[in-house]
Amino acid sequence: MRSKTAAGLFALFLGWAGVHRFYLGQVGLGILYVFLTIISLGIVTGIMSLIDAIVLFSMTEENFDLKYNSQQGMVPPIYNRRGQQGYPPMAQPRQRPQAPTTSRNIKTSSREVQNPYKVNGIKKYKEFDLEGAIEDFVKGLEIHPRDISLHFNLACAYSLTEQVDKAYIHIDRAVSLGFNDFEKLKTHDDLAFVRIQDRFEEFQKNGYRLEMPAVITESTQTPEIPTEEHVQDDNLLAQLKRLAELRDRGLLSEQEFMIEKRKLTR
Repeated sequence: MRSKTAAGLFALFLGWAGVHRFYLGQVGLGILYVFLTIISLGIVTGIMSLIDAIVLFSMTEENFDLKYNSQQGMVPPIYNRRGQQGYPPMAQPRQRPQAPTTSRNIKTSSREVQNPYKVNGIKKYKEFDLEGAIEDFVKGLEIHPRDISLHFNLACAYSLTEQVDKAYIHIDRAVSLGFNDFEKLKTHDDLAFVRIQDRFEEFQKNGYRLEMPAVITESTQTPEIPTEEHVQDDNLLAQLKRLAELRDRGLLSEQEFMIEKRKLTR
């Protein structure tokens, strides 16, 4: 994630060479600054960079992030900013924040953008109200249960609150719906707590999917599946039993269990 202060300092002291433009990812403008420096001996670019520095320093953090850091669909990582808000440090934090989470394969429709719970959840997430964000994201899934970015954001929020099992469930769900930016799963700061778990390597080898129970015997105690569902497919039956088992173990709330169950039986 780019820093407004760093960009302003680059513009103030090295702006004549276009360093701040390269830093902000504006390669074309950076090359233009270098060219103007050569032909004007730095006079023109010196004035331009001074103006750029003033603009950058006067810009709010929110506007700077929106212009140079934010990308549509997912919340930016907040892992390395937790200490500034009184949150306890998480295990093995990375040294630098990462760019906002995106996935080229996620196509957000105009109807999804208007999901009020998703919008409110992202706002609360950025304000470090993680419990409130989780609550809104879960409600957002009731409206759009196949929203990949909502599942990914929920996984990040659960990771930050150290609810690892739920984080794995929503990563699994996001991947099953088409999420394939696996590099983000390996580098996104807000998923650091998920990655330091012993089972992450096996989870990664399995294509970021949770393994189904290998054998279900008569002695295995699992809740009865409602007869009105008329489940004929063995694989669907196994998935429903797995959800019921997670609910009984306390890893899924009743509300989350019903949401996931509706997704499978549609």
